[in-house]
Amino acid sequence: MAICTILKMGDARLLEQAQPVQTFDTPQLHALIADLRDTMRAANGAGIAAPQIGVGLQVVIFGSDQRNPRYPDRPLVPPTVLINPTITPLGDAEEGDWEGCLSVPGMRGWVPRWQRIRYTGWDPLGQVIDRTVDGFHARVVQHECDHLWGKLYPMRVRDFTRFGFTEVLFPDISAAEDD
Repeated sequence: MAICTILKMGDARLLEQAQPVQTFDTPQLHALIADLRDTMRAANGAGIAAPQIGVGLQVVIFGSDQRNPRYPDRPLVPPTVLINPTITPLGDAEEGDWEGCLSVPGMRGWVPRWQRIRYTGWDPLGQVIDRTVDGFHARVVQHECDHLWGKLYPMRVRDFTRFGFTEVLFPDISAAEDD
């Protein structure tokens, strides 16, 4: 459909709560998902949320059948469209790792996330999604869903000595891997 402009940190729309999708399997919803998919692929994203393209709806997409050049050593996450999600942590265990974001280009930060979660929601047709995941998959879901609740990953950074420009923190990283 279209490659959309990705909003950047500082745009007040990224801090708003997204609204639930009320109707599934509509041409408008499918067009939004196509725009998200095109935009994510063009930016080599691991995922993207509707608020990142200025649409205040609870829709995220993430995953791919191919390795992501920004996260080449990470396991594949199944391609997913998740609507009106709920995340439930399974236990108290957290895991820290480096994150970047299409809305915070050129920067990375060490972010703690729940290590294991259950997420539920709906697909574009209104079919229930209910998965229990851990590791990178859990991290991607939490990161993307944060966008629906008006949070960007820097808001979760606890130690700002581990937050900065990708080119400084990781001087050997290729341009394709940068945000």
